[in-house]
Amino acid sequence: MRFSDVVLMALGQLRANKLRTAFTLLGIVVSVGFLVAVVAIIQGMNAYVKENIADAMIGMNTFQVRRLPLSLGLFTDDEFRLLYRRPRIDERDAAAVREALPDALAISLQSGWPTPQADMIWRDRTLGNVLIYGVTAPYQEVQDYRFTAGRPLSDIDVRERRHVIVIGAEVAQKLFGGGIAIDRDVRLAGQRFTVIGVVARKGQVLGQSFDGFAIMPITVFETLYGRRQTTTISVKMREAAQIGPAMVRAQEAMRVVRRLRPADRDNFDVGTADALVDFWKQLTSVLFAVVPAVVAIGVLVGGIVIMNIMLMAVTERTHEIGIRKAVGATAADVRRQFLVESITMAMCGGALGVTSGWLLALLIATVSPLPARVSAWSVALALVLGASIGVIFGVYPASRAARLDPITAMRAET
Repeated sequence: MRFSDVVLMALGQLRANKLRTAFTLLGIVVSVGFLVAVVAIIQGMNAYVKENIADAMIGMNTFQVRRLPLSLGLFTDDEFRLLYRRPRIDERDAAAVREALPDALAISLQSGWPTPQADMIWRDRTLGNVLIYGVTAPYQEVQDYRFTAGRPLSDIDVRERRHVIVIGAEVAQKLFGGGIAIDRDVRLAGQRFTVIGVVARKGQVLGQSFDGFAIMPITVFETLYGRRQTTTISVKMREAAQIGPAMVRAQEAMRVVRRLRPADRDNFDVGTADALVDFWKQLTSVLFAVVPAVVAIGVLVGGIVIMNIMLMAVTERTHEIGIRKAVGATAADVRRQFLVESITMAMCGGALGVTSGWLLALLIATVSPLPARVSAWSVALALVLGASIGVIFGVYPASRAARLDPITAMRAET
């Protein structure tokens, strides 16, 4: 019998027992669909973090000098305590970095965690939960801010501790209703501030707006809220290729200004957005480690179900097997027939699982801010997994059918 005939016969058996086939494949469909959907979501999140969040948080062609590294979640409690003994970043550190990097496009100092939130009041309107940042003037260039109205903060604003603020597009829209915002006096943390600029809309990432903020001179900010735990120096270079050498010079400058000896470890961190991306990938790698275990359980259950169904099929078709052997079919022919049926059934389950996983990922990407990208390797893995299940769990029923004595088999009731 030709291989194509065997495959057509296997598909005919699946069509003849639609309900039984559907329940048989349920475990494999769910497992493979889960694999494809979860991998699609994780891959999409990785790409999204790399392409959107990292640059939006830190800036393009930018690195930071921080008290604490971005990847805080992977430290032990002892390491965490040591990190918190580090001195805070201050203007003296920023001055040393500026002196070491005269070719930098912009070097800023900005407040960090915890970021305060405050109500902003104008006349009888109050806008709550506005994120407040204290910055030096170059911060606006580091973040590539574009202004739809007014002007950015200046070095004079910072030096003279002026009570002026620049607000995001969302704050301007909600507080002033699309009207003129410039030169309006608002109250913030009990103080009067004058709005001098409105930043163009930067959009949302995963439902989190980047336009609901107000920035003020860091000198005023620290008077109101005190110095933050993670005040940060941001350095923006003209080209991405300049970042590596510039980070080395910034590290040397920091070690000198903090009088660290050669044997001393750095009590600061110099990192780029790649550190954030790497941190995220380490988190998602934990999910990647869990997913195979969950999928393996589902696949094992699905494989056992397939083996039981194939054993039942051998019992039901014993008479047919006897007739085929009586007219010349060899044991290898019978074994191949049942093995192909098992593999065909498992691969159909794998294909349905890929389709359901792809549809689930598409649905999640449509109705939620979570991105999802189905990768070719996860589809190939799902199909190979389905075929492997058919081979592994189809061998025993196929061998049992091949060992049947033709005379005994023909005596079996149909």
